[in-house]
Amino acid sequence: MRISKRSLSVGTLTVALAVTLAACGGGSESASGGGAYDKDATVNIGSLYEPQNLDNTGGGGQGVTEALNGNVYEGLFKLTDKGKVEKLLADDYKVSGDGLTYTFTLRDGVTFHSGKKLTSQDVKYSLEKVIAKDSQSARKSNLEVIKDVATPDAKTVKVTLSKKSISFVYNLSYVWIVNSDAKNLKTTEDGTGPYRLKKWTRGSALSLDRFAGYWGDAAKNKQVVFHYYKDASALNNALQTNAVDVVTSEQSPDALDQFKSNQNYKVNDGNSTTKLLLAFNDKAKPFTDAKVRQAVSAAIDDKKLLESVWGGYGKEIGSMVPPTDPWYEDLTDVNAHDVAKAKKLLKESGHAKGFSFTLDTPNYDPHPTAATFIKSQLAKVGITVRINTITPDEWYTKVYKNHDFTATLQEHVNDRDLVWYGDPDFYWGYDDKQVQDWVEKAEQASSTAEQTELLKKVNRKTAEDAASDWLYLYPQIVVANTKLSGYPLNGLNSQFFAYDIKKSS
Repeated sequence: MRISKRSLSVGTLTVALAVTLAACGGGSESASGGGAYDKDATVNIGSLYEPQNLDNTGGGGQGVTEALNGNVYEGLFKLTDKGKVEKLLADDYKVSGDGLTYTFTLRDGVTFHSGKKLTSQDVKYSLEKVIAKDSQSARKSNLEVIKDVATPDAKTVKVTLSKKSISFVYNLSYVWIVNSDAKNLKTTEDGTGPYRLKKWTRGSALSLDRFAGYWGDAAKNKQVVFHYYKDASALNNALQTNAVDVVTSEQSPDALDQFKSNQNYKVNDGNSTTKLLLAFNDKAKPFTDAKVRQAVSAAIDDKKLLESVWGGYGKEIGSMVPPTDPWYEDLTDVNAHDVAKAKKLLKESGHAKGFSFTLDTPNYDPHPTAATFIKSQLAKVGITVRINTITPDEWYTKVYKNHDFTATLQEHVNDRDLVWYGDPDFYWGYDDKQVQDWVEKAEQASSTAEQTELLKKVNRKTAEDAASDWLYLYPQIVVANTKLSGYPLNGLNSQFFAYDIKKSS
């Protein structure tokens, strides 16, 4: 899954979905709802998430996915804004009867921005780059099932897996195909997408130009500029003053009324997969005890926290699974807010007088606000919270890499990331053999129905164990000038396709 809205990426295990032919856009001359649009327009996009670098195997973070995924780089497959997987650079593929060999045929007429023709060698290079030892790819662990990549000819890629993976095609939709001869990919690019990089001014903006040699339908605008802001207020001011045309993800619900009441703007409430977690280190006392985790979860009023941060937006969530996942079940009642129950559980666990712990808290919104709220809530049951505010880079090293923490706050962005509770080495250290067995069997399932049944069991078991405390599900609020149409509403896994955006004159 992708973690930390500012800088961090780790893999997610996902499912294979129906695959259909992809096209990068329609050819209509009028924006949805009627009316002409400017084919030579510049679309200005406002965001809080600047890339750390331009390489998604080098720790580029959420920002590089938002700006470059699907716009500059493409994969063999594409995850649409509605969560479907479609063929993209793969023209066709076949799977062997034992599910271990995938043979892909590449699309004709595809060239990189440098002018080089796409070949199977580029696909081989891209896949091996993702699973390389030094890779920080969001899909590295999922794609380590790749045993061998062969290139029988320039158009054919044959991938052999070490074990069956029902999620393999889905996971490939996150792998960028890059020119095997490309250099310095942290500051430059060489993709096959509808845009090429024009300029990146760190701390300010990243601009993309329509690529004249694109294999598919041309982007419906000439240029896209991602403008980066340090906080939500500055972002909203930019939208109000027409410095930007659209905000990819609104982070200041208090500011929405000014846009709702203005006929020049449209506020869209899409489907989010981003969960805010109070993640316990399940290998560190006192959180080794499920009753302690259950007590903390019951002591926190998630509904009140959600209301204080997002007003009427967002949803309560009782597990790692958002409603858009196939194995969703509403489990908000499992560890629902109940102070009396929390005190009872603390007594049963030997902590009748409470205890104290340090909460490592990322320094950007909404984490400091949530940490203060949690501290206040837990004080009511005798638990003392020491808030330790850290930067995203410090979080990555201290918490994610070294597991040097007792509890932390973090966002988990991706869909279908429940399966990380099947990995005892993941940063939160949840270790349950039954869950691990269910997750393993789910990935090697013969059907999505079988996979879904198994992961529903994982969902309930992790909720009952309070493996973490899932505080709430973020809203996905895209605010745009009414001159714009065709922008994505859901932004699954932080991608923001710009090529279908139309801007009227």
